[in-house]
Amino acid sequence: MSISPEKRPPLPQAPLLVRLLRLAILCFIGLSTLALLLAGAMFAARMVVSGRVVPGVSIGEVDIGGMTGAQAAEALAGRYGALEDVTYSFRYGDKVWTARAAELGLRFPADELLERAYAIGRSLDAAGNLREQAEAWFNGAALPLSLRFDEADARAYLEELAREIDRERQDARLRIHGLQLEISPGISGLKLDQDATLLNLREVVLAGQGEREIALVVDESPPRASNVEEAAALAQAALSAPLQLVGTRPSGELLMPWIVAPEQIRAGLALTLRDDGGDLRYDVSVDLSAHARFLATLSPQLSTATADGRFDFDPASGQLTVISPSSGGRRLNVEETIRRLEAAVFNPLNRRVDMAFDALEPRYPNDLSAADLGITELVAEATTYYWGSWPNRRSNIALGAGKLHGIIVAPGEEFSFNQHLGEITPQAGYLEGSVILGGATVTGIGGGICQVSTTMFRAAFSGGYAITERNSHGYRVGYYEYAGAGPGLDAAIWQPDVDLRFQNNSPWHLLIESSFLGAQDALQFRIYSTRHWHTVIESAIISDVVPAPAEKYVESSDLYAGQIRQIDYSADGADVRVYRNVYARDGSLVKRDHLFTHYSPWQAVFEVAPGDPRLIEEGEEGEENGEITPVGSR
Repeated sequence: MSISPEKRPPLPQAPLLVRLLRLAILCFIGLSTLALLLAGAMFAARMVVSGRVVPGVSIGEVDIGGMTGAQAAEALAGRYGALEDVTYSFRYGDKVWTARAAELGLRFPADELLERAYAIGRSLDAAGNLREQAEAWFNGAALPLSLRFDEADARAYLEELAREIDRERQDARLRIHGLQLEISPGISGLKLDQDATLLNLREVVLAGQGEREIALVVDESPPRASNVEEAAALAQAALSAPLQLVGTRPSGELLMPWIVAPEQIRAGLALTLRDDGGDLRYDVSVDLSAHARFLATLSPQLSTATADGRFDFDPASGQLTVISPSSGGRRLNVEETIRRLEAAVFNPLNRRVDMAFDALEPRYPNDLSAADLGITELVAEATTYYWGSWPNRRSNIALGAGKLHGIIVAPGEEFSFNQHLGEITPQAGYLEGSVILGGATVTGIGGGICQVSTTMFRAAFSGGYAITERNSHGYRVGYYEYAGAGPGLDAAIWQPDVDLRFQNNSPWHLLIESSFLGAQDALQFRIYSTRHWHTVIESAIISDVVPAPAEKYVESSDLYAGQIRQIDYSADGADVRVYRNVYARDGSLVKRDHLFTHYSPWQAVFEVAPGDPRLIEEGEEGEENGEITPVGSR
């Protein structure tokens, strides 16, 4: 069962004697404690009075309680006096520097610490002094060991250290002397970070124990132009050996190599130092354009022009037939060849460079369509006759006419008779015939070619094409007025200066065809194109006729008495105008132009045997001839 608190019986009280005994014990304890306190205070007071440190006082790990000032100083020096002589090391790379703590500004303030220790229990407050002395006696008074660090001394030392460590950066450098390379890899710049190193120094020194190596904080700036080795390798490759430029003649024959010597390469080699986002980089380049002029002089010898084919037109089918095929050409590409040379400069393994040629396509491929060119119908033709011509003259006419057969002339293009005919030489197959030279008809190579140029001219003139150069003969030649043809429509040529030219001023191509009709003693030229206009040529207007001079006789040693040979024929002189009217397809007049020709009077000339009575005196000859200087072949 439980008993509530209200119903519990009261505890019995101790006897009076027991209680008095307890009280006596407590009084004794209190008095003993007080006695001890009084004794300690009295002892501490004696210490103070005797000039000693209050008992219980310590500095760091040294108990200096009860010691005199000298004793305390000696005790502190024995324990901590060597702190200022501690050696600290600084390391950077393989270099080490050492210094005493005192050199680095570390100070052990013994006097200051002793003064603080000695001041305990010695203030002006007597009660307070008793409390401090009692506290030190019973609980101790520990003063922390505090060191002094003079940053001025430390910074002075680091400044001296920086003079040994710091150095300017030297960037890498590459130079070329002649054909030799000079490479300087450069040196990194060094700079002692004194502020950061000072923080490390303070931390280690003030710790007093443990690590005694201080990390130097050194900022490094590596040399710029970091690609100097790469650039040097390129330059070395460029100068390692000569380049060989090889090519072929148009025939396919190999050319002797053209050598580009290292000295020539060096002349075009350039080193350029540029800023690359804070770094420096060497750019190695080469410029061989100085050799472009030499290559340009080679180009005509190594290049071949395209050759336009020759074609026949079939009016019935409207198709073209190839007479001689077109052929492509090539042209030396000087710029690309230079580029190839420059690219090969930096390749040490392959110093052989092929010349660059551009393929040239012919204007008229062999499979071209007549309709695409606008060659659809006959638009003009002309026929002349060479009755009575000597065999050599007939041969020359046939040869010259054949060289103009099948030629295509583009819109806007100018046709040159001499260009397409080629040189009139024996090597080209031409024979001797009669030509007009210096006021006389003489024997020369190519006589009869003017029959070809005259016939070609008449076809172009009747076709309405623009005549850009036409020269007449010095006198009226009978060959060109056969079959009712009037004067004023001849065209003389004399290479290289006197030419026949006309321009295709129509919007379509034209095709020239020629026919040597030996059975009819006729020469015909035809022009095929698309009819762009209609041409009407009016009859010649002849004026200012001058009769031919009297016959002339000249001596020829190969004739016998009574023999005679005619070498020139008489012709009246005159001025001749021939008008041409060109009409558009709607019948409107597009152009009216005319040809003007001045013919000099021409005398008949006969050769006779020496002593013939018809021979005239030499002085009279010039008066009868006059000043006549016609040109051209008859």
